[in-house]
This record gives sequence, structure tokens and C-alpha cells, in this order.
Amino acid sequence: MAFGPLVDADWLRMHLDDGDLRVIDFRWYLQGRNGRDEFVRGHIPRAAFVDLEHVTGKQGGGRHPLPSAEQFEREMRLRGVSDGTKVVVYDDSGGATAARLWFLLGYFGHRAQAVLDGGIQAWGEPLETEVEAFAPGNFTAKAPDRSRTIHFEDVRALRGVPLIDARAGERYRGETEPIDPKAGHIPGALSAPFTENLDADKRFKSPQELRGRYEALGAGGGAVFYCGSGVNATHHILAMEIAGLPDARLYAGSWSDWSNRDAPVATGDKP
Repeated sequence: MAFGPLVDADWLRMHLDDGDLRVIDFRWYLQGRNGRDEFVRGHIPRAAFVDLEHVTGKQGGGRHPLPSAEQFEREMRLRGVSDGTKVVVYDDSGGATAARLWFLLGYFGHRAQAVLDGGIQAWGEPLETEVEAFAPGNFTAKAPDRSRTIHFEDVRALRGVPLIDARAGERYRGETEPIDPKAGHIPGALSAPFTENLDADKRFKSPQELRGRYEALGAGGGAVFYCGSGVNATHHILAMEIAGLPDARLYAGSWSDWSNRDAPVATGDKP
């Protein structure tokens, strides 16, 4: 039976003590809070914490370049992940950051990963404060699947494929920009905030609802997604997989790359 791309809290309760399962807390915040601090205050039992910055590379455009295979392999092994491990990733933001680690696992060839639908809120209780130590795993990062990503020059040359902006509407329109040097969006990009993939409980909408959303955006045959720095855009890539749709690709540098270059910027509601 296929594992992922989502599991629910009931499934996790049933399998939490499985020897081939590792739960990873991947909470991260753009400003104001610290994911590790939140982990220490309370986390799902037997979870390990991974810091986004520790699986962010040193080279490439934008604030959160993709890591090297060696860097990612090291971090996964330190958390007790092996080649045969099922990995469940969670956050407290409806999968907005957990999807990034889910994406990275697939990018480096792992094929048994899932996001906890609804995150730590769906889990509820019990939570633990004790930080468990894990024996190192033997995870092997394979050559990255570069068909899943594109970069600045690829975006400039993009034709006939929807380019979709995952950020909040006010950032797309250029009304506010909390961190990057320019406000607005890539000319031609469509606005589709990732938060609209979720229901009121921060769980993913049904595959049928998600498929309808992407088909309405012209993305039924594939699309390129970007956000601020390549983190939240992976939420769309996860949602496309839930919907059973092909060829979802990530502009890895995203707006933090585009806005730091000599590149055109659009503002307002229109692409």
C-alpha cells in the first residue's frame, strides 16, 4: 500500500511506535518565533526537530537555496532516518513548512514520506517536552531530481506553462513586502495563495476540490510555483500530488531571488 502524501492523526496514533517510522517537527516562522523553542515547549511524542536553516543550502538564488545532497543526508541521518524509514512531517501552519521537507525528501530520492494533515493542532494531546536522542540512520541522498525545480533564467524563458504565486494576495499585489527588496510579483504570474488549499481546520481540501482549483488556474497539465523563498510554494506541489496532477515544479529561489535581480516587477491584481 502506498504511503503518503498525507496521513491523519488517527493513523499516526496507531503507528507512532513502529520501528520504521520517524516523526519530524518542521515548524518554522518568517518572523518573531523560533521553531526549536516551540518544539521544546511541546511536541508530538517521539518526534525529532529539524531546523529549516539546517536543510538550506549555501549556494543558489534566494534566501533558502536547496541543500546539497551531502548536507541533507547528514541532517536526516542525525534524526535517525534510514533508507527504509517512513517519515511523517508536521508543522502548525497547515503544512506550509512541512511540505518543504516532504518535497526535499522526494527531491533526494526518498519515496516514503507524508505530511500530517492538520499538523500539531490535529494531533492535540499528548505532547512531550523531553527531547529524545535517536541512533543515527543510514539515509542515502540520491542525485537530486532536477526535473522538479527551475531557476531564474528558466522562469524568464517560461512559455505556455502557468506560473503561480503562492503568497498572500497583498504581497502579490505589492501592497506590502515584509522582507524582500521589491514589492509585487513576477509579470505574468497568477495569484493563488497556498492557504486556499486548506479548509477551516487547516486540513487539505479533497482531491476533487484541489483538482478543480488547479484546472481553473490552467494548471491541470502542470505548473511552476513560487512564493517568498521557495518554502510555502511546496504546499502547492504537495496539493498537486494530492489532486493527482502532474508536472508541478518549484522556482527554487522564488521572489527572494527575482526581487534581488535586475528583473521586471508587476503590481496590482492583474498578472
